[in-house]
Formats: sequence, structure tokens, C-alpha cells
Amino acid sequence: MPLNRAFNILVAVLVACLSLKALAQPEPIEVTAASSIQAHFEFWEDATGEALIDQVVALPDERWSLVPTGSASFGLTPSAYWLRFTISNQTPLNLNLIAELGYSQLDDVAFYAYAGGALVKELKTGDSRPFYPRDVDHPSMSLGVSLAPEEMKTVFVRVATGGSMIVPLRIWREQAFFEAAADELKLHFFYYGCIFVIILINLAVYLSLREKLYLYYALALFGYLLFFASIKGFSFQHLYPYAPQLHAKALLVSIPGLALFSLLFCREFLNTRLHSPRLDKVLIGMMVFELLFLLSAPLMDYHTGVQVASFSALFFFSLLLVAGPVVWKQGVRAGGFFTLAWTPLTIGVLATAGRALGIFPEHFFTAHAMQIGSGLEAFILTLALADRLYREREDKITAHATALQEAQARNIAQNLLTEALAHDPVSGLPNRNRFEWMVDQQLKQAPNGRYMVGLARITRLDEINRTLGLARSEWIMKQVAKKMVELAAGLPFIQAVRDDHGREERVYRISGDCFCLLVDVDKAANDFSALNTVLRQLAEPIWLDHLAIELHPRFGAASYPEHGKSAAELIRNAHVGMEITPRDGNETGIYSPKYDIYNESRLTLIADLRKALLQNQLMLYYQPKQDLLAGHIVGVEALIRWHHEERGWVSPADFIPLAEETGVITQLTKWVIGQAMKDLADLHTDNPELTLAINISARDLESAELKGVLELELQKHGLQARSVTLEITETAAMLDPARSLQALNVLAEQGYQISIDDFGSGYSSLSYLKQLPASELKLDRSLIHDICTNESADVIVSTAIQMARSLGYRVVGEGIETAETASHLQAKGCDLLQGFWLCKPTPITGLKPWLQNFKAEGRAARSLPL
Repeated sequence: MPLNRAFNILVAVLVACLSLKALAQPEPIEVTAASSIQAHFEFWEDATGEALIDQVVALPDERWSLVPTGSASFGLTPSAYWLRFTISNQTPLNLNLIAELGYSQLDDVAFYAYAGGALVKELKTGDSRPFYPRDVDHPSMSLGVSLAPEEMKTVFVRVATGGSMIVPLRIWREQAFFEAAADELKLHFFYYGCIFVIILINLAVYLSLREKLYLYYALALFGYLLFFASIKGFSFQHLYPYAPQLHAKALLVSIPGLALFSLLFCREFLNTRLHSPRLDKVLIGMMVFELLFLLSAPLMDYHTGVQVASFSALFFFSLLLVAGPVVWKQGVRAGGFFTLAWTPLTIGVLATAGRALGIFPEHFFTAHAMQIGSGLEAFILTLALADRLYREREDKITAHATALQEAQARNIAQNLLTEALAHDPVSGLPNRNRFEWMVDQQLKQAPNGRYMVGLARITRLDEINRTLGLARSEWIMKQVAKKMVELAAGLPFIQAVRDDHGREERVYRISGDCFCLLVDVDKAANDFSALNTVLRQLAEPIWLDHLAIELHPRFGAASYPEHGKSAAELIRNAHVGMEITPRDGNETGIYSPKYDIYNESRLTLIADLRKALLQNQLMLYYQPKQDLLAGHIVGVEALIRWHHEERGWVSPADFIPLAEETGVITQLTKWVIGQAMKDLADLHTDNPELTLAINISARDLESAELKGVLELELQKHGLQARSVTLEITETAAMLDPARSLQALNVLAEQGYQISIDDFGSGYSSLSYLKQLPASELKLDRSLIHDICTNESADVIVSTAIQMARSLGYRVVGEGIETAETASHLQAKGCDLLQGFWLCKPTPITGLKPWLQNFKAEGRAARSLPL
């Protein structure tokens, strides 16, 4: 943080002195077999900020100043700074290195990597640009550098920023960087987690006691969270990576926000209105200033905002550092706590300011001083608030109860707590904690037995709750619980235990809409007919005010030891088993690993997909479409392919649903559109009438960026909208019919062709489909694969073609694998076809010669080997 112009002049003098120590070109940064890499660099100040890379490369060595430590702080400066360093691989291995500027608040950073005098890589990033794309998914400004054995590369870096110019350079091996980043991230998340827990505790206390003190403290801590998440770059990375202006404003707003609520907390905690009226007036004046700053911060430019924030923060921290001793001097206990808490935070602020101005060196403490200080402050003040609560509680107990009454109250509270921890408050049934304890105890006592965890879920509970209200919903759940207990009592193979009060437990409510029980399979002798009868009775409606309430229960089960060896694992797998049962039946879904899609590799696949997108590891294959009447190839469909470096080829059926669930599908579609239109422009050189089909998901239709991405790529490659067909499945179109129809109408008005893909695979409304602005309908391969041998399939396809043509659609048959099927579809009036019989999906390098051969031969070309 800036202090004054004198400090800036002092920093400039120190930097100038340092620059005189070494004018010669430094030795390269040699990467050897040793694990550590000692970084150093040269810098040159570009006072005008207008120097170009070619001019910088041509600078003589004497213009450069050496920073042997690899880290420098230049304070607040309008100049741009150029860094220069050379990396040499002295190992016999190919190395992947990461050059990191470990300061996330640099506005404009440009990397230029040279090898053999030629520019081999350029990367522009920084806080003033969108976060993605970056070489490394990390808040620091980083460049990936690959080096062959004995290879050297020289890297030039241009750095400009409106804040403090801090350039700590570190060179990492790729694995070491990610390990260090992971360790640092753990520390950050530990800090954020602790602060977040303290916030929740104080909010809970506020809701309980309605004392504003705890609300102000929670809001002040939230301001710290926002400030540190912004200044460390985490909020930019994870919350709004494409909105750098929002990132800058969030940082500016967080500073007066945390100050305002810290002042409110200080005033309440120290009770300055009573103990120091003059101090109270100063606090009020400072609060007015911070409120005005908070309101005006979004309108300020970043440089001005940082300066105002810096000076206001200096006065703010000084004021609160004085406030504690002033009140403490009058014998107020809270003043001592406040002084003790605010001191480490003030030290952290001073260390951070000194680092920003180049007074203090760059190391772990100065880089994280404010976080350490704020953590200590939060811990000490939490103890102070706990002390305050304890004393208030002690005073009340001492004033209103005797020692015996205290003991009785504690015993009652303990009993109530034990009951609450073990039982559901609505139904009175034992809860999940009790069920897991019972199951684990039973498995421990009889490890060689055979057991089954059965689960019943009332799927309409949310609907019932929204329709009839919470009170009636709870009454229904009580009736369900009562009915289940009565039915379970008649089944001797249902495991039963008694609690400390002698109450029998057979049925457990493990969540709001789920019930569980444990079946002794040996006692049941594999005869579950009685249990199935009970399940059918549970599916019967419950009468409420002359209304028959359908519950629509679903059932799942997991067996011990085949499907799990602990209660938690068996419950989890019973849930999975429930999901594979038909939704309109009363069957019990038994867990099977074959249908368990929630495996560990699924969790890492989406992270690998993000990495593949950033590193351009995805590919597009194309499958031609043939006009059955004219015999020409009229279009191609873009199909995404991914060859994972460890898993090999990954099926789109595995990663596309994951991408849709996590929102990565919008980035994936954006990449597909850009690459496909680039390839189409290339194909138009020899095939100017060729059209391109791109698959669009329901998530894409919800995105406001889709129309703009399409227009940008059309303009970039000189294409017309009519040459692009957007394919959407009928299932996706039905997820949000009104929104999908609106989005598709807008795209159709722009000239794009709309195609209904996989027709016949879902249960769409024909009355809705005919409203879509589609010109093409693609018959799903499941409809046509056996039309030559199955009379029913033949009739269905004939009907679908006639219906589509009567609605004005072109009809495309996909998945054609034989000439007989192709001929059959042609005879029935199908317009286009695609499939392995015509050509397997092939990359652009294989598609171009195939199209040339097809034209030359004048017939349907066979597929190309992949």
C-alpha cells in the first residue's frame, strides 16, 4: 500500500543504486538434476510504457540491471518494466518448467519466449484481462516453458500495473509447482475455512441473541474474506474469470466494507458511547467517510481507488490501534482484548505495505502478513466474544439459580441434546447417527453374517411440502413413520435394538424424505415376499382432508459384505441402487457396481477435461452427409474426440454429460464452434456449398454468449450463417421448452439451420416440436438399425418420414451401416444419410482427400480407415 511521495523517491533511489551493481548480462538460470532452481533476472524500466518487444530485444546489455535474488519491488510507478532471463536445461531429460511471477495483482503481463533468436511463444495475461486462457490455472502470472536437453530459451516479460509493482520470479519444475500450489492452497483454504466457521458461529449467536455486535463482527470478517480472495486472485479465478473490471471493483469495495463493519464492531464491543464519547465521535466520522467511499468505490478508476483505500486504511488501522488502549486505560476488560487482537493485524498491514513499496523483502511472512495478522485477530476476538458470552451467562445463572438448579439444568440439556442427536424431531424415529451406530455395532458383533440395508425415499415430499405447507407435510411424514414401524414389527428378520429408555428401534429416518432399516438375510432365508408385500402397502396413498396423497416411494438396497463393510458405505450404495429402479414401479433397486456412475475417476475426469481444453488436446472428427436424390455430399457433422494421455480414447458419452452438469459445456461448445468454422472455411476452398452441423446442448441454449460466439466466428472466417446447422436433441429441447423455443427462434432469424437430433429416442411432445423453427429432423439410429428385418420398425420409420416431410422437414437417417439400409431409406423418401457405410468420422486431414475421391469417382465412397 502507498504511504507518500517521499517513500516513492526513496524506493527509486534504492533501485537506482542496486542497478549500478551489475550491468553485465547474467548467467543463464541452469536447471540441473537438483530439485531447487535459483532464479534471477534483469530488468529495464520503460518510462513511457510504449516500447515494443523488437525494440526491447535489441537493447544493449548495459541498459539492463540485474536482480540476483529473483524478486524485486518497485513501488507505485506509472512505468512499465521489462524482465529478461534465460533458462538452460542441463539435464538429459525433456523438462516442463513454469516461470511464475508470484504476485496476482499485476494488471498487464506479456511473456515472450525466444529460442535460437526466434519468438516461439507469446502469452498475454494479467488482472486487466480475462483470467482464461492461461498457461497455468493459478492466480499467479505464469508461463509454461518446455526445454529439450541442452536447450536454452530466453524469456522477456513486460509488466505494467496501476498498483504496486512487485515482481517475485520463481522457476519451477511443473510437478514441484503444482505440489507447492496445492500445499499453499491448503493453507489458504484452512484460513478461509476457519474464518468462515467463525462467521457462521457469530451469525448463529446473533440470530439467537439478536445482538448487533455479532452481526457486525460476522460482516467484518466477511469483508476480510472478500478482500483476501480478491487480492490473492481466487475470486477472479473461480467466480468471475471473464470480468476483470468486476474483479477490480470487488477489491476496491471490500476495503471500505471491512473497514465500515470493523468500526461498527469496535464501537459496540468497546461501548465507546459510555466509556469514551470523544473517541465515539471520531469513530462515527470515520464510519461516514468509509460509507461514502463504499458507495463511490464502484465509480472510481482503479488507480485512484487504490490510493484512497491506502490512505484511508492507514488512518483506519491507526485509529483502531489507539481505540483499544484508550478504553483499556479506563479498566474495561474488552479494551485489553481489542488491543491484543488489533496489534498483529496492524503489524501485518505494515509488513504488507513495506513489501508493496519495496522496503521489506519478498518472503513468506511479507506475502501473507495480513492474512496471518487477521487470523490471529479473528482468533483473539473470538476468544474475547466467547469470554463475553461466558461472563454474561455466568452472571445470569448466578443471579437466577442455585447450584442444584444449575446441575439439573445441565442434566436436562444433556438429555435433550442426546435425544436431538439421536432422533428425528418430526417423526420421533431414531436418525442417521443412531442407524449408522446400530449397523456398525451389528456388523462388528457378527462379521460373518449376511445383512441388507434397505432404504425407502418419499419422492413427492418436496411437492407435498410446497403444495400443502410444512405443517401438513410433517403430519404426513409422521403417518408414514407410524405405518412403517407397524409394518416392520410384523417382520421378524428386521433387525431391532432397544435404546437406553427401553424403546424398540426398527425403522430409522436418515434424512428428510428417507427411511432405513437393516434386514438379517439369514433370518429371512432369502424369502422376501413378506417384505415386498409391505413395500406395496407403503406405496398406497395417505388420506388427508378427503385427499388421497400419493407418496411415490422408491426403494433401494445394498448387501453386506458384497456392497460395503460399513453403515455409511451401505447407505450410500443403497441410494445408488434406488436410482436405477423404474420411477413408476415399486421394485427394490439392488446396488450393482456396473450401474454406479459415481466413481472416483468420474470426479477427476472433468478436471482433466478443463486441462485438455486449455492445452488444446481435443480434436474434431467429421462425418459426411449425402443427398440421396442428387448423390452429392452436402454437409459434414462435427464430432468431438478426446484422447486422454492416460486413459486413451474417452467416449463423448462419458465426458459430455459431465461437462453439461458442471457448466464446462459452454467452454467446450465455444472451442468446437471456433475449430469447426476454421475447418469449414478450409473445406470451402474446394467445396464451397458444403454445410457444417454442430451439436448444441440445452446448457448452451441457456447461455447468453452462444449468439455472440457464433457471429464472431462467422465474421472471423468469412462464413454465412446459412452454411451452419445447429443440432439439438429433442430431449434437450424439452428440458425448458419456452426458453429453448425463444433461443432457437433468435438463432433461426439469424439464418442458422436448426436440426432436431436423435428423433425417436425420447418422449417429446409433437405439438411442441412442430413449433420449433427446424428445417431438418434426424432419425435416431435405434429406429432404423433393423428396418430391413423388423416389420414394426419399418412401419415406425415410414410413419416418421411421412410425418416429418408433411411438416416440411428434411429427413436425415444416421447410423447407416449397410447399403441395404441406405437403399431402404431412399425408397421411403429419406433425404439425407450419414453413417459408417458412407464414411466413418475422420479428422480434417482425412476428410479432404475423401471428398476429392468422392467427387472424382462420382459414387458413394466407402469409409476411410481411422
